[in-house]
Amino acid sequence: MDYLNKVIGRYRNIRSMKTLEKVYNHQYALVGIGNHCMSNLLPVIQHLQIPLKYICCTSEKKAALITKKYRGVEGTNSLQQILDDEAVDGVFVAASPRAHYGIAKEVIKSGKALFIEKPPCRNNDELNSLIDSTRLYGGVSLVVGLQRRFAPATQILQKRLKKEHVLHYHYCYLTGLYPEGDAMTDLFIHPIDYVLFLFGKAEIVSANMIKASDGGNTLLLTLQHKSVLGMLELSTAYSWNDARETLNINTNKGVYELDRMEQLDFTPKNGALLGLPLEKVVHRNIINLRLYGRNGFVPTIVNNQIYSQGFFSEIETFANIVEERQENMRDFGLESVRSTYELIKGIEDMIVI
Repeated sequence: MDYLNKVIGRYRNIRSMKTLEKVYNHQYALVGIGNHCMSNLLPVIQHLQIPLKYICCTSEKKAALITKKYRGVEGTNSLQQILDDEAVDGVFVAASPRAHYGIAKEVIKSGKALFIEKPPCRNNDELNSLIDSTRLYGGVSLVVGLQRRFAPATQILQKRLKKEHVLHYHYCYLTGLYPEGDAMTDLFIHPIDYVLFLFGKAEIVSANMIKASDGGNTLLLTLQHKSVLGMLELSTAYSWNDARETLNINTNKGVYELDRMEQLDFTPKNGALLGLPLEKVVHRNIINLRLYGRNGFVPTIVNNQIYSQGFFSEIETFANIVEERQENMRDFGLESVRSTYELIKGIEDMIVI
């Protein structure tokens, strides 16, 4: 028993030491302090103890309140002040989607590393302009904040799907009305980018828009990837109180069901003999394997929704790039969303939103 206690104590000590030794030495700035930023990004920055020197917003009154609320952080309404400060090496941008392109352009020009929340810009032309700017100013380190790419369930899916033959998938992304912005680039970019991230580039087989009288829109989309056919229902004609996001993937080995990045299940297939389904011949219990799910009983960071949704890992990845702990992987930069914007343009050319 004494030996077991020593082993447990040593394990806990190693785990805490590993966390304490992870120190960020560069300085950062945050542009934008809206609800999404304060709820999802700023808590991660604070938890990781990333040195934040500035928080920038458009309001002088809010800037003054920021200085009072966050110790050691200077509130400012001047982006140029941040860009001129050589001590700042990385900039997180999570402002209004309409402002992202202009801010990103200036940060790239300054040579500072950039984390830009989705959408990084409004259309394909602006994306190409940003990519050209990164090349012009020396290949700035850049991460686009499409957090589903960083979610733990995504990592599990990617590893397993590489070993299986995907037949087809069905994706439902259902929310309520969205009058405050462009649903295509602000909301639907998430599922569109996600299927491209998982299955590669795609051609549009069909795209139909159904408009509700209250302003809700439903996009019914069929995509053909290299060897995978996918059907998507993307809608703002449902409800925010009961918003749903589910992805079902049918492979040669079984069916995956991903529910809002919070739970990933796999149901294996029973197989067949000479075309005869074995489940009709031999009764077997249905096996449902839980590949990922948050443990709500243990209140640790990995069981927090911020972690399961991918916000924690995307912030950590960007900081590690700035701190030169890992290379700037092209999987998460502007080039990685080129096919996403090309597909969005193709959809918009086929329908009237």
